[in-house]
Amino acid sequence: MLLIRAPGVYAPQGDTELLLFCLRREVLGAASRVLDLGTGTGAVALAAAGAGARVTAVDLSARAVATTWVNARLNRRRVRLHRGDLAAPVADRRFDLITANPPYVPTGDAVARPGRGAALAWDAGADGRLLLDRICREAPRLLAGGGRLLLVQSALAGVPATLAALRSAGLRVAVVARRRQAFGPVMTARAELFERRGLIRPGEREEELVVVRGVRES
Repeated sequence: MLLIRAPGVYAPQGDTELLLFCLRREVLGAASRVLDLGTGTGAVALAAAGAGARVTAVDLSARAVATTWVNARLNRRRVRLHRGDLAAPVADRRFDLITANPPYVPTGDAVARPGRGAALAWDAGADGRLLLDRICREAPRLLAGGGRLLLVQSALAGVPATLAALRSAGLRVAVVARRRQAFGPVMTARAELFERRGLIRPGEREEELVVVRGVRES
């Protein structure tokens, strides 16, 4: 799959690869309605479209939406695009599968607030859960009966909190994939902060990525 990336748009990385791995294990067809939240370059949305699904992709960034538009045409994939805040543009619709790779990197801010510019793609407030908590609240309401949610995040942002929130929303949940990887530049720059908070051991420079799968029972 050929992908271009505009400046300031999140580049597909290890978390994208892990989410794509899980996406390929889902059964999708022409009747499948898929929503990709925070689509970035559109890598996950395009993969779902390539499997024959009817795909809608949303991103807050105008550059990300434009990038996905171009990538969809380069790869001859059909994707319905919206610019907006998470699920707001599709709040009246229901989906069979929702995928999400939201910002999840904890910041040094005592008060949770989103990043700016390129940092919008990774900064997620003091505990890394600024977008994760919202997805856990909003996504389950958009799932049709039997619908599934695939959500990728770092273990530094509290996987137990994600599992508990999705269970409270009525989903059957499990961690379905894990991957350890070395810190990239953003995580390395904040390693001392993570050490002070006890999120990593002194000198540790790796994180675990996980994909949480939630299912809305029929």
